[in-house]
Amino acid sequence: MTRAQLLADDPIWLILLKVLFIFLFALLTAMITVWAERRLIGRMQNRPGPNRVGPFGLLQPIADAIKMPFKEEIVPRTADKVTYRLAPVIALAPTLIGLSVMPFGPEVSIFGERTVLQLVDLPVGALVVLAAASVGVYGVILAGWSSGTPYPLLGGLRSAAQVISYEIAMGLAIVAVILQSHSLSLGDIVDSQHGLWFGVALFPAFFIYIIAMVGETNRAPFDLPEAESELVAGFHTEYSSMKFVIFYIAEYINMIVVCAMGTTLFLGGYMAPWPISLIGDNYFNSGWWPMLWFIGKIGLGLFFFIWIRGTLPRYRYDQFMKLGWKFLVPLSLLFIVVLTIINAWPQMQGTGRLISAGFGILVLIGLAFMAPDRRDPKSGRVPMSGGGFPVPPIDLQIPNKPRRTRQARSRAGRRQTVAAGAKEGDDGVS
Repeated sequence: MTRAQLLADDPIWLILLKVLFIFLFALLTAMITVWAERRLIGRMQNRPGPNRVGPFGLLQPIADAIKMPFKEEIVPRTADKVTYRLAPVIALAPTLIGLSVMPFGPEVSIFGERTVLQLVDLPVGALVVLAAASVGVYGVILAGWSSGTPYPLLGGLRSAAQVISYEIAMGLAIVAVILQSHSLSLGDIVDSQHGLWFGVALFPAFFIYIIAMVGETNRAPFDLPEAESELVAGFHTEYSSMKFVIFYIAEYINMIVVCAMGTTLFLGGYMAPWPISLIGDNYFNSGWWPMLWFIGKIGLGLFFFIWIRGTLPRYRYDQFMKLGWKFLVPLSLLFIVVLTIINAWPQMQGTGRLISAGFGILVLIGLAFMAPDRRDPKSGRVPMSGGGFPVPPIDLQIPNKPRRTRQARSRAGRRQTVAAGAKEGDDGVS
């Protein structure tokens, strides 16, 4: 039986059990990720992190979950009350929808019932994840607008621009996977990686997806919608108590979703990594073992999120938009063209191959001419500020002439005073 047929035969109690598992998996993984992020970034910054509540601070997320509902809830007078309360729910719900189509493992037996470790296998599963991510941003935008104050509104607008920019790059990276697997079903995509994982075979698309998933989730160094140095707390500045917690949980579950999606598309999904996959007669790729590999790969993706947050500084907004539109999108389109030519090359005749090769050369030449020349035509040097965008303060720029220090200026002033006194004295004597 196929995957879809097995899932269609699931009894209602098994479907409810899978729904409960997805819900608990999302919440517990988000709590563990919060604790791990605080501990790991603490170690990266040479400080302990949470270490008071429970051994190694393990109970700190539980303490926070108990504390937050009792916090005072403050609602601005200028807020649109209905939209203000609805926005956190709109931000959280689509993240759980994205997990519902993820294949956690192959066919197994649960209480004697043969099924697949997946809630539903849709023929357009990859598009469902993208659609859920697109709907989730409505919660962020509505939160910024309904608060009725300037900083949340600016954060919501930034988030809208950010999702539009980086979801295009993410979608184009997924197109490369679809061209290789010939399917939009996530289960079929995993099955098509039995030989070489797409993370290796389609490395440029994998690289683009990694950058796009960080921008898609509003995480550092791309956390412009909630940049505290510019927008206080961004779109959720006016939120407190449980509504703030819902936004917080939605962000971490969204991280889990994009890591699960990246695992499914590029890292072989639930299949065992090499060389474990060579042990036995496909033993570690059957039964409940694949679920362990899938969750482990998600953990590596979450560690990557934490790692870059503790390493890279926040991008300036114009740099962030330029990275998406002038680098990721053109690179994705170029890779799709090259991949299409490579796939169609064996079926082409002599003239077709010549036309394809010429077209590829023209694309490369066009990209070379598109690369901006940032050198100053007068000095031939590359400007530090980027030209045309907000520049650093004058004190942070390298002056053309070396500046004199305060001591040098005071010494020069004393010399001038002494010289002037000596001149006056000479006039008096004469």
